[in-house]
Amino acid sequence: MTDASAAVSAVAVSTARSAPKTATAVGWAVATKGSVPRQLGLSRSALEANGFEGKPGQVLAVPNGDGVAVAVGVGDPGAIDAAGLRAAAAAFTRAVPKHARLATNLADVDGVEPKVAGQAVTEGVLLASYRYTGLKNDPKNASRLEALTLLAGGKGARDIARGADRGKVVASAAAFARELANTPPTYLNAKDIAAKAVDVGSAAGLHVEVFNKDQLEQMGCGGILGVNRGSTEPPRMVKLTWSPRNPTGHLALVGKGIMYDSGGISLKPSDNFHQNMKMDMSGAAAVLATMGALKELKVKTKVTAWLMCTDNMPSGSALKLGDVLTMRNGKTVEIHNTDAEGRLVLADGLSLAVEEAPDAIVDIATLTGAALAAVGDSIAPVLGTSQPLVDQLIERSDATDEPIWQLPLDSKRYRKLLDSVVADMRNIGGPYGGTITASIFLSEFVGDVPWAHLDIAGPMMVAADDGIYARGATGFGTRLLIELASNFSPPA
Repeated sequence: MTDASAAVSAVAVSTARSAPKTATAVGWAVATKGSVPRQLGLSRSALEANGFEGKPGQVLAVPNGDGVAVAVGVGDPGAIDAAGLRAAAAAFTRAVPKHARLATNLADVDGVEPKVAGQAVTEGVLLASYRYTGLKNDPKNASRLEALTLLAGGKGARDIARGADRGKVVASAAAFARELANTPPTYLNAKDIAAKAVDVGSAAGLHVEVFNKDQLEQMGCGGILGVNRGSTEPPRMVKLTWSPRNPTGHLALVGKGIMYDSGGISLKPSDNFHQNMKMDMSGAAAVLATMGALKELKVKTKVTAWLMCTDNMPSGSALKLGDVLTMRNGKTVEIHNTDAEGRLVLADGLSLAVEEAPDAIVDIATLTGAALAAVGDSIAPVLGTSQPLVDQLIERSDATDEPIWQLPLDSKRYRKLLDSVVADMRNIGGPYGGTITASIFLSEFVGDVPWAHLDIAGPMMVAADDGIYARGATGFGTRLLIELASNFSPPA
């Protein structure tokens, strides 16, 4: 099985004052007004005659000797930002899919700090080049990209280069998260992802601990064990720790790792949504990919992460409606729907995170269909007990263009929906506000530690190529968590 994420990591990224002779496609930024790069060989009127006006997302390829010059629209010159540059770089890459050696001046346009621009453009090119081809005998659509040169002159060139270096690390991490989530469950079960975590940890200076079923039983992790009851594949919990010298804070991450989610006894219908339940471990994938990037980015925050990994399957031994589970923190939970399993495994992970006494906890999970109903498939809801922590996530979301939207954690009005006759609580609420009630459930396991929850059920995948995303898993949340860890401040 080939690894498309490795192909992203292998791309040579550099800076230069002018396009190297080896570059066969060069992208030139063109705004809706102002001068047009002479290298295109076309005037603005000629571009407009071909339907190109410089609007965001527009591209026009012009044969130029042995290569191609590409006009890349960046929009209003007074409104160019990092997100726009990232999208423009992606559009350029998609316009020349057969070219292996690219160059572009996108990172050197006015309006965006050079380091930020270098990172954004590098991410845009590399992420748009990703294609999952792992099981294809003839991967016709595999990326051909081998090299990217950012054209930069003047005082900002060094900062553009620094940004490009960071962008490559971040893009490689996001591609790895995509690779994990795209891989069918036959090829990636809980044991497999634990083995990958060990490999990642060895390369990235992490302390890695893997816990098997017997150990989880000894630890009283009734949530993940309950979900695992219907599966023939044993569960795994993975703890990863990044411990820099003189850390500036301690952040805990918990990722939902349901390697395949059938719904259990509450069986999902056989539709496209069910088919994509190999991606129900996208939260764990994002966390693992994030942890793998911390050393190379020299992150000063101590980060401890838990991957809660198991299948959710129907069988004679599977969790039943009315069963009561005892979680790691001692709370008892009555099961009213076995397809509300993600919160059960997260409950154990959150409880363990609390015991480490971090400054804050963030969990990430493909948790509820209600999240799609609330904010659609491009935005992830965020809820939490700490507004300063939520604000940090929102700020990093703006920086990475991984959009999140805060929903209310209204326990006063909605906690009663989780009341149980026989246990401390039930695992689902009523028919409405499912993202909120699921978050209230999780809040029962975080104690007094500042906590935030990201529900990425909507943006976990795209059905067709779109900007930096290739059809399939998006790796959503990876870049956001990397930036959070890199800029983390313990909430007051």
